[in-house]
Amino acid sequence: MNPADSLRVVWFFHLFLLMNMVPANFNPTFSHPLYFIRKGLFRKISFYAPQLKGRLMDFGCGEKPYQSLFNNVSEYIGLDYDGEGHNHANERIDIYYDGVTIPFPDQHFDSVFSSEVFEHLFTLPQLLPQINRVMKVGGQLLITCPFAWEEHEIPIDFARYTRFALTDLLEKNGFKILVVDKNGHFVSALHQLLVLYIVDHWMHKVPVLSNWNFFKKLIRHGLVPIMNAGFYLVEPLWPKSDRFYLNTIVVAEKQSP
Repeated sequence: MNPADSLRVVWFFHLFLLMNMVPANFNPTFSHPLYFIRKGLFRKISFYAPQLKGRLMDFGCGEKPYQSLFNNVSEYIGLDYDGEGHNHANERIDIYYDGVTIPFPDQHFDSVFSSEVFEHLFTLPQLLPQINRVMKVGGQLLITCPFAWEEHEIPIDFARYTRFALTDLLEKNGFKILVVDKNGHFVSALHQLLVLYIVDHWMHKVPVLSNWNFFKKLIRHGLVPIMNAGFYLVEPLWPKSDRFYLNTIVVAEKQSP
């Protein structure tokens, strides 16, 4: 085996280990109703995570599902807000904050990660200066936000940001945009939303059907994996359009004042 092949084997083995360290709910199989959005986020975060180094703050960390992907950080600190709309039982939160002030000194962190959190912050323009304050100059920020998604964690669901809105907000608060990426495309987003509608509405809100346990099992363990696996096979054949998609991914860097 030549050196290049050896490196590929090591890389695939490393990726395999990482995949098995991320909880199955965030690195799902075809049987999961959120397969396309969650698997896409897993891949995007896996790709950009190595850019973050040093002491890292996971802003809105929850159970820290992606912590194992950040191999280059020396310390991983999870911050969250204990409010309505989300149950924090059994989560791995290190420090709670009051929703206004992040309780760390200036330039404390080398990097910040925040996944699917910004849409839940009614005061995002006021919190971005706080995130900037606790970051070192040159530190990198990796965020993901939903673009096409249903209301969730009700009533704490305030916004859907376009890539232009996120760019504007970050640049106005002392960050330089390094990368803007997208998870999903027009057709994969429509497919994911259709599966979500079937599981969320048919299984729980349609009279008679929602009370029939066999029907629920048929949907969850039969229809969902067949739909996801089938779309996975035909997805490469669809012409791609990214004007409608599932998530926005941004990598930004804190600038000097």
